[in-house]
Amino acid sequence: MERSGYDYAILGAGAIGCYTGGWLANRGHSVLFVGRPSILDVLASQGLALESVEGKKSTVPTFPLQKAESSIPANTSEADSVANGSEPDSVGDGSGEAASIGLTESPSDLAKCKTILVCVKSASTDEAAAQIREYAPHGSAVISLQNGLGAARILKENLPDHRVFAGMVTYNVVREGNHFRQSTSGPITIELPPDAALAQTARAVANDLNECGIQAYLRSDMQNVQCSKLLLNLNNGINALAGIPIREMLSDRKYRRIIAACMKEAIQIYKSAGIKMVKLGKIIPGIAPAVLKLPDFLFFRVASTMINIDPTAMTSLAQDLIAGKKTEIDFLNGEIVRLARSRGLKAPINSAVVQLVKDAEATGQGSARMDPEAMARALGLES
Repeated sequence: MERSGYDYAILGAGAIGCYTGGWLANRGHSVLFVGRPSILDVLASQGLALESVEGKKSTVPTFPLQKAESSIPANTSEADSVANGSEPDSVGDGSGEAASIGLTESPSDLAKCKTILVCVKSASTDEAAAQIREYAPHGSAVISLQNGLGAARILKENLPDHRVFAGMVTYNVVREGNHFRQSTSGPITIELPPDAALAQTARAVANDLNECGIQAYLRSDMQNVQCSKLLLNLNNGINALAGIPIREMLSDRKYRRIIAACMKEAIQIYKSAGIKMVKLGKIIPGIAPAVLKLPDFLFFRVASTMINIDPTAMTSLAQDLIAGKKTEIDFLNGEIVRLARSRGLKAPINSAVVQLVKDAEATGQGSARMDPEAMARALGLES
């Protein structure tokens, strides 16, 4: 069985995309996953199992994997009528009855979709933009749920005939077979444009996410929001180099001091660029370096009020490094290095983190599993 149209497409069916799209389908929205056979084959045979950080579980059945149909670029479709007419309060019916998920390897099937959530790695944004431009209906909504600062800009520059929104995911997801488990708490934030029609589209998507159990916010100051999230993500490289779960890493004050040093350096660069830190859910990024340097008993008390972390959770960058995949370090600590250069400044600590991760990538042996003393020395810090 195959649907003629979908409320949502997940372009990049990885951990974040499968988890987010899965809960949308669980709520009753029709969702098409565009991805690689390595994941889609598993979903086709086993369905999509979901687990929130609070322990809520659900399993969504999927359609068999669909092979590519004729690759005909879309000109008009139901998405055009949505773009040119009134926007509903939600993208799909939101009935609460689980909808089957469509699975495809072919981006040509984007022609069937109203709203596209872009979940590919940041390095693949140009390719994703080309696929959307060729196949997705004109006027369809495109929301970037990617790391770094430049993905949404690339999409907007390359997709003038689509409604493109910056977005940000603050939670982590771990994949084990067909099981996608949220390992840290946090919301999705979506850009709220000044244009009334675009704002209505953003609200509709946020409503759908909130109704399916994923907390979603709308913000008009997305640059500050993204930079604040990037600040928190500077721990990803440290986690990858340590090769241990996030909670275990944060339980060691020596690791926390290293993360704080990366963040402090970034904050100084942000200040020179006029970027302000903003609150993300319960987390206040601007005070993160000070909180990280607290003695253990105080840190645990403060941190427990801000974030819930699964004991086995590791960052996506750490997971990629361990799996021998190319990481997104250039779009995390590397963003800080680029911003510093654009301001005529240097970011020696974050630059060193980038190099250490790339050195580990080059070995093909996974994480370097550096203890905090060795890591501090390698970064030019006192342990």
